[in-house]
Amino acid sequence: MTRDVIPRLPANIKLGPVTLQVADLERSLNFYGSLLGLKLLGRDVGCARLGAEDGAPLITLCERPGARPVPRRGRLGLYHAALLLPDRPSLGQFLRHVGASGVHIGMSDHLFSEALYLTDPDGLGLEVYADRPRERWPRENGELVGDSLPLDVDGVLGAAGDVPYQGMPAGTVLGHVHFYVDDLPRAATFYQHGLGFEPMVSSFPGALFVSAGGYHHHVGLNTWAAGAPLAEEGDVRLLEWQLVVPSETELAAATERLSERGFTVEDVSDGRARAVDPWRTAAVLVSGQRTA
Repeated sequence: MTRDVIPRLPANIKLGPVTLQVADLERSLNFYGSLLGLKLLGRDVGCARLGAEDGAPLITLCERPGARPVPRRGRLGLYHAALLLPDRPSLGQFLRHVGASGVHIGMSDHLFSEALYLTDPDGLGLEVYADRPRERWPRENGELVGDSLPLDVDGVLGAAGDVPYQGMPAGTVLGHVHFYVDDLPRAATFYQHGLGFEPMVSSFPGALFVSAGGYHHHVGLNTWAAGAPLAEEGDVRLLEWQLVVPSETELAAATERLSERGFTVEDVSDGRARAVDPWRTAAVLVSGQRTA
């Protein structure tokens, strides 16, 4: 029997909140709070922390007045951050709520999940989705199969019943992050061989999806905006995303893998480390022993 000798992330990792740089905090709070239904958990000077009904932190917004919005073509860096709802009825309630607002929504059936797509006032992408039961995820030749099919809107709305949307429900988590890159092999060096995610789906043209523990993807990578500029300091952008590992041992192993592959790991202290991918996207690795 062959054995995979490449160290991998453990199955029980999770994603922490993402931090987004926005141009106008009050405008963004209206979108993320009133429209998306995220709960304000706390504010500091220029920043606000938002989460689900159970208080789980999901998104931090930090204001940079005059930050340049995302152009139509996009920028290398964040494609979208994705909020995973606990079930299909919750997705239906959210769809009915947002649909009534008149905001444009993209919709897709990915076979393993059903997804809605929105753009915030600065042009940052967001996905709100619900997974199908894992035993129903299609596989072919040992790999998960994904697609982008029309969403069964009537079925999703029907699952909601008559229950009104009352905000991001308890159990909502940051399900995955998805990035624009311009070189998938380079991206694999950082996210797969460095961080330790495993490849799960490679059937989408120009894309790679990687995860831990058999999930369909914790990180999506695509070259659909190849040739676009990198997000700069004065742009609306993702400032960081968090990867929470179960122990400081796993944290040390991931930072060692990244260092061995030539990536600089910074701020290694108090159970945290920061690494930046080739497109300046910052990943903050956090030991689960230090998140309380």
